[in-house]
Parts: sequence; structure tokens; C-alpha cells
Amino acid sequence: MALPNLSEADRKAALKKAAEARQKRAALRHEIKAGRMTFAAVMKKSDDPIVARMKVATLLESLPGYGKAKAAKAMEELEISASRRVQGLGARQREMLMQRLG
Repeated sequence: MALPNLSEADRKAALKKAAEARQKRAALRHEIKAGRMTFAAVMKKSDDPIVARMKVATLLESLPGYGKAKAAKAMEELEISASRRVQGLGARQREMLMQRLG
């Protein structure tokens, strides 16, 4: 599928929208890391586009006490792909994550 040809104004608007989404995800990760938002609270907001498009690995790495290795180990044990996003989690995967972290 070919990419659409965007006008300069449309391209700038898309870039601005993407930058805003990245900033919102970074702010969310900061809230989680600081302990102001729990894993369960984040999962309740999984229909929010900012949360839905976040990779599960990134979400786990944002949790206090979790780093890349611990997050990767948890995802491997729960059989969740490293590229999986929150919106793509199955019911069983979501339930197992909540039991482990929620």
C-alpha cells in the first residue's frame, strides 16, 4: 500500500499530532514511574488512544522496580510478544497481567 501524498500543511499537522501523542505517552510513563498512577489504573484507561497504542514492554518498564530485564522476563513468562501494544492484548493476557501486577 502506497503512502498518501500529503500537502505540506497536512504533513506538518500529522507531525504535530504525532509529537503531541509522544509527549502524552512520556508524561504517562513519568506518572507511572513516580507512583502517582498504578498499573490497574492504566489498564482501566486502555480505551484511551494514548494508552492503547503504548507497547506493553514500555508500560512494564515504567513501573517502579521494573527495568528492561524484569519486564522482558515477565512478558516471556506470560507469553506476550515484545511488540504487543496494550490495545492488542487478549483477554487471557490482560487477566494474567492484572493478577501479576494489578
